[in-house]
Amino acid sequence: MSDNLEKTDYTDPACPFCTEQYEKTLPVRRIPTLRVIEKLDGHLARNDAAAAKRHLLYWLGEARLGGDTDGELTVLNELMGLCRNTGDRDGAYDYAGQAVALAERVGLSDSVTGATTYLNRATVCKAFGESEKARELYEKARAIYERELPPTDYRLGGLYNNLGLALEALGEYALAGDVYGKAIAIMLANDDCKAEAAITYLNLADLVRDRDGTEDGESEINALLDKAEALLNDPDSTRDGSYAFMCEKCAAVFGYYGRFAAEAELSARAREIYERN
Repeated sequence: MSDNLEKTDYTDPACPFCTEQYEKTLPVRRIPTLRVIEKLDGHLARNDAAAAKRHLLYWLGEARLGGDTDGELTVLNELMGLCRNTGDRDGAYDYAGQAVALAERVGLSDSVTGATTYLNRATVCKAFGESEKARELYEKARAIYERELPPTDYRLGGLYNNLGLALEALGEYALAGDVYGKAIAIMLANDDCKAEAAITYLNLADLVRDRDGTEDGESEINALLDKAEALLNDPDSTRDGSYAFMCEKCAAVFGYYGRFAAEAELSARAREIYERN
């Protein structure tokens, strides 16, 4: 079976560094969060996970030494996503637990920052087979996001895509299809999010396969694959490291469905971007 694609498979977890601040009584030495993320993106654009982890661990230590809980939470969110992407189950759960505990300790559990942390932890749970727990956490994040974010915010699109994966894994196909549709609508309403919409079309193709079988669902699956391929080939998409990662993940799905030319093209495109970076 093909692997379903989660939002955090093709982009780093959303980071809470740009959200509301909370009161601190001690002097704080803040880490340069934007530069930390820029440097991390550079490592990931070269597909160098080991360097990315070393980089994050260094800045996690600096954030803690400086009492920068904002920066610490940002780095913990990135670390759980990196460990999930590299298959490090123990590390992913460890950093996820630390992040949620920190968010709750400093009073962010009902904020967008807290919701992002719940979402990232949910994605870890889903990646390692705990779909019911993931669903609970996604729904917790959803209540906050839907209350606090504009209806076309791309973060909502990512959440809906990931919630759909958990629902699909639990056999709730109608609910999964509904939230996948919400994800696609949001991504298509945002500039430069066409590849993200393609990811959800591929997840919908897998849903049809799981619900109807490959033969009975063949026509619908092919139509969804066509839409995904067209979006991935859009010439206006920014072809950076994140896009390369998306192409790499999508290539395997096209190969699973016998679209070997698309698989080869996307794989070659990803390699070219990684080598250029």
